[in-house]
Amino acid sequence: MSQFTIMIDTGCDLPEEFIKEHNLAIIPIPFNLDGKEHVQGRWQEITDKQFYDALRNGGKAGTTLINPETFTEVFTEYAKKGEPLLHISLSSGLSGTYQNALLALKDVEDAYPDCKIRSVDSLNAAPGIGLLTTLAVNKRAEGASLDETADYLEAKRDNCLSMFTVDDLMFLHRGGRVSKFSAIAGSIIGVKPVLNVCPEGTLKLKDKARGRKGSLEMLVSQMKRSLNADTKSLDNVLIGHCDSEEDAQALADMIKADYDVKDLKIVLIGPVIGAHSGPGTIALFFEGDMTRAAYEAKFYPEK
Repeated sequence: MSQFTIMIDTGCDLPEEFIKEHNLAIIPIPFNLDGKEHVQGRWQEITDKQFYDALRNGGKAGTTLINPETFTEVFTEYAKKGEPLLHISLSSGLSGTYQNALLALKDVEDAYPDCKIRSVDSLNAAPGIGLLTTLAVNKRAEGASLDETADYLEAKRDNCLSMFTVDDLMFLHRGGRVSKFSAIAGSIIGVKPVLNVCPEGTLKLKDKARGRKGSLEMLVSQMKRSLNADTKSLDNVLIGHCDSEEDAQALADMIKADYDVKDLKIVLIGPVIGAHSGPGTIALFFEGDMTRAAYEAKFYPEK
């Protein structure tokens, strides 16, 4: 196996056991709840269940960027040891985290010219980063070098499609992820909004469905039309949920009824993303047979 470390942040939402099994390094994205900052990320100071219960009871949450100084400190540790590092970042379209990583990386490379560190913009979030990380883990296991793996991820990321439905778009609006118009339009009683992660890594409201079951069916429909008609099996599918496991399992059952999935993970989305999407969010991540750009051009052309 090629020897380099894969580092992700706490916006990736991979299961803790997967992270330990593959010896992934973690850099936490701080989040806050009702004025209290949690700098250690998940699994440290508050459970995910407690977090979502607080939001349901009117709690206010947000996130803070990983600053360049923190990245510099972490990257310097690897540079000093001469240990190659692949960092996979939360989408630059949703956060300034990736830009801060690049600022830090430049300083570290100036100080340690022989260091081997790459930072890849996932152009995704939550289990979407987890999907890209899974591809990186598999590529590393095949013996690919750090650069080969990073180049592979940058080539594959636009085929990693991401779509989700939320209970309340106002969470995304308060976090600056969608406009107030979209939030109001998607909050009509009985209507569930469906959003996609766009090619540039931002979020856009694409569809609306009637009721929860209708929104889950729309996610499956969106998946099907991104795949070739003769596609019968899928390697990796990740379903994320914000404390709504029953609906996540229902979505998984719908997908498995039509496709043979080699590896389907249901994961709990943590506070970093949940602070902005809110309780009840259901997200679907998979490798499509077309790129995000081609998908948007075909099904959601600009008017």
